[in-house]
Order: sequence, then C-alpha cells, then structure tokens
Amino acid sequence: MVEKAVILARGLGTRMQRPMRGVRLEPAVEEFAEKGWKPFIPIGGRPFLDYTIQGLMKAGIKEVCLVIGPEHAAMREYYTRLDGELPEISIDFAIQAKPLGTADAVYAAKEFVGKDSFLTLNGDNIYRVDVIKTLLTQKEDVCYGIGFEEEHLIANSNFTSERIKSFAVMEVDEEMNLLRIVEKPPNPEKYVTKYGILVNMNLWRFTPHIFWACERIKPHPTRKEYELTSAVQLLVDERIIPVKIIPVKAGVLDITYRSDIISVREKLREFGLLAEA
Repeated sequence: MVEKAVILARGLGTRMQRPMRGVRLEPAVEEFAEKGWKPFIPIGGRPFLDYTIQGLMKAGIKEVCLVIGPEHAAMREYYTRLDGELPEISIDFAIQAKPLGTADAVYAAKEFVGKDSFLTLNGDNIYRVDVIKTLLTQKEDVCYGIGFEEEHLIANSNFTSERIKSFAVMEVDEEMNLLRIVEKPPNPEKYVTKYGILVNMNLWRFTPHIFWACERIKPHPTRKEYELTSAVQLLVDERIIPVKIIPVKAGVLDITYRSDIISVREKLREFGLLAEA
C-alpha cells in the first residue's frame, strides 16, 4: 500500500489576503490570512493543515512531505516539533524556492518520493478519510485521480455551485481512463459521465513518472506557472502511463477566501472534528 503523501502548502494565497466586507477575523487568524498562508491559518486552535495530516494518518499514510517556501520558517518550526510528537507518521519538507506553480511544487518533492508511488493533495483542502483510503488501496501500479461527482461535491462541501464553475472537470472513456482535464469549461454538461460531471479537486496518486512530465511541460500562457494538470495531461497524451479516474460521492472543505474560514469551522464542528468543540 502507498505510504507517502506530498502536500502542496506553498501557494501565495492572494485571494485569502484580500479583506472581505462583513468578515472579521480574530488577530491570530488575521495574521496568517494577511500573509496568504492558508494551510497555517488556525481553526479551532490549531492550523488547518493539522486536520489534513490527521486524515492522512487515519488513512494509513506513514510519511508526509510538506512543500513550503523559504519564507515559511514558522510553519517549518511548528511541524518539525509536531513530527517529534507523532510516532505514527514522519513529517519532512521540500522547499519550492519560488511560487512557480503546482507542477513545480510536486517536482520539489522528487528526492522525498524516490521510486515510490505517492499521494499528492492540496494544503488548503480537507478530504474525507475514506476517499484517501480508496486511492491508497488501488492494486494496479498506474496513476489515479479522484473525480468528485459534482452533485455530491456541491451538497457536501463548504462552497457553492457558482464556485465550482471555476474548477476543472475530467473527461474519461468507458473504462474510466482519463482523456482530458478541461479547465473552467463553459459547457460542463458536455463532459457528463455515467457518474455525472467529475470535478478535479487535485487529489492524485502518482508514480514517479509524474516527474518526467513536470520536467517537460511549458508554463501556462497567461499565469506563467507550471501546472500539475498540464503534467497529468502530458502523461495521458504521450501514453507514458495510464491515469485512472475514481468517481466518489463526497465533498471537500476548502479555504480560498476569508469567508471560507468561518464555513470550514462550522463544518468541522458539525463533523465533531473541531479541536475547540
């Protein structure tokens, strides 16, 4: 079973940095929201990322690599200390020198990964433990991605259907092989599968082949970043290794905007996970 996970915790968090009318945050929360350090924003008295690491531990992950920036000294110090307190899991770090995109962030963890298969996930999302386990226990040594069925994603997340319009969807064949990742499609119904529209929330299980793709992609024409979706698409287009999509009926907790901090806190309390509850 796969035992390694790479968490992308390096992003700039520019949307989080922007103040929102009617949203007031406690000083300890405001400090990190202002910096855009979304994974380190305290919710329930502990960093958001703690909940993600806790979920990975429950799913069976033994080794975690946090991809952070050189400016994240406080985050590194906190998780170095936490590493000594958690015998069930080890926490390592990879430095992404500049915020050049999600593919560049994954590539930063190449030494940590070695020759093993591994999970990749966002540091500003919380995924259900059973969904993570589904990825870990797949038997075939190929790449996998989770396709969140749109109807259930809307019903069980902390964001609206309007925000989902800005997410990518997955086009698959009858055997659930990925054909294409379609960014912000104007007509998502065109990509309906037998499981409905499958939304990409950046939860993947990769073989080291992904590094081959990360080395070869070009930056996005407007954002100038090296994007993980482009690397996955290159694996598919060049037939380097199959990428299988697993459909799930589940939601995701997301902190993109300041208002999400409040809604995530409410959801965690509802699930009985909030530390202060």
